[in-house]
Amino acid sequence: MELLEIGAIVRLQVQRTSLKVGEKPNRVYDTSPLLSVQQIRISPYGAIALRPDGETALDVHHIDHPKSQNAGVNSISIGFTPHYARMREHYGDHLFDGCAGENILIETSEPFALDDLEEGVLIRGGDGEVWLKVNRIARPCLEFSRYAMRLPLAERESAEIKGALQFLDGGTRGFYTTPQAEASLSLGDRVYLPVRK
Repeated sequence: MELLEIGAIVRLQVQRTSLKVGEKPNRVYDTSPLLSVQQIRISPYGAIALRPDGETALDVHHIDHPKSQNAGVNSISIGFTPHYARMREHYGDHLFDGCAGENILIETSEPFALDDLEEGVLIRGGDGEVWLKVNRIARPCLEFSRYAMRLPLAERESAEIKGALQFLDGGTRGFYTTPQAEASLSLGDRVYLPVRK
């Protein structure tokens, strides 16, 4: 299979707890549970942060997390840096790389849509390689849309939130994937897509 290198991993992280805090309908989006690390271990069950001191931290979407939000197709999420550039251009610099909570952020020269990723994503590093099956778009939630717009109490039915939900859809917020094997990933690992014939 011919492969096209599209970029490299520039951020790895886990959500130690949910990024949505509080009670409905007044929940807010809080990025403080994000833990950025140099390495993570991924598997079909989810992501585990590998800390320099040898300690580990489960992502909230890992099947073994005590408050797991695993829905069977969302064990690992990926995003692309051009998507963040687009979000910042639209909403502001508070949308830092990784704030949407994806486990793997890939620096690329162009954005990607779900159709571009239908054959999966290959990551190669010092520990070998792993295929990620791309399951679906990570659709924007009310809380992230409020965060993007800096309108923490905006109603779902408001024109501003409806516009944000539409703008942030289509993969802008990222994609859910399932690894086809267990693997350790590091910053700088290279990322590939199959070349379409």
